[in-house]
Amino acid sequence: MKTPRVSLEQWRALQAVVDHGGYAHAARALHRSQSSVSYTIARLQEQLGVPMLEIRGRKAELTDAGRVLLHRARQLLADAAEIEELAASLEQGWEPEIRLVVDEAFPKATLMTVLKRFAPEGRGTRVQLREVVLSGASDALLGGADLVVGYQVPEGFVGEPLVEVEFVPVAHPEHALHRLGNELTVNDLSREMQVVVRDSGVRQQKDVGWLGAGYRWTVSSLDTAITAVSSGLGFAWLPRHEIAAALEEGRLRPLPLRGGQCFRGHLYLVFGRQDGIGPATRRLAELFREETRPLQEPAPARNHAAPETREKT
Repeated sequence: MKTPRVSLEQWRALQAVVDHGGYAHAARALHRSQSSVSYTIARLQEQLGVPMLEIRGRKAELTDAGRVLLHRARQLLADAAEIEELAASLEQGWEPEIRLVVDEAFPKATLMTVLKRFAPEGRGTRVQLREVVLSGASDALLGGADLVVGYQVPEGFVGEPLVEVEFVPVAHPEHALHRLGNELTVNDLSREMQVVVRDSGVRQQKDVGWLGAGYRWTVSSLDTAITAVSSGLGFAWLPRHEIAAALEEGRLRPLPLRGGQCFRGHLYLVFGRQDGIGPATRRLAELFREETRPLQEPAPARNHAAPETREKT
């Protein structure tokens, strides 16, 4: 790799001359003498072989070439500043990366709000986000994830309840179950196709909930299940927060189950390790708490049976 002939300090001097309107003002901003700044700029132009500034009256203005090069130099200076900030953060214990695992049933709008709030505070910490289903969260904890939001808390870990998710039995308005025109029983459901979401875990996959339908289709994601049911393909228990718009617009209708059955499950926040948790992971966890606090209801801090829309295949 070719060694650069121009230093960051030279680009910084050029930026100061342009931003402060001349050599004298730039010298004061940089806490240097005017002659030092003038020499630095002259040396920069000599090394590049391109005129960067031209004097018009008493003001130094960029040439066309100088304008292009300074634009790139500003990016270079910003990158250098970010590297220094990252180094300082690492020195203070901030993690370079967080492995975050979230169950697909967690409200996506809330997840995006958490990540948007974390981004400017993260001091350069990268977030590796992976979405899972059911025991996939437990697998992730056992596999070394830093922070997990899931339904199950494996032995040896401590989980704090974060948010409750309500699952609603729904189908397309024109589905055969709606055309029956009466309250539905288990026998009614057993005659129709149920759409379920596959458990993404591999260690201890779960069969959970009502799976009494004689005909089931299994899909790999919650989004696919919602799309399938919205298209008239079967029925399913789906998170109310994810289908709120479809319910309001009439693209989905709740099934009139006898007794108005629905299922609820609590999602838990779990640290991958209890000791040596870094400040970035702690801050991300706090943002999850803050954003879900308005949605929280009391729940026991224990392992919880997962919701009724998903199965092992």
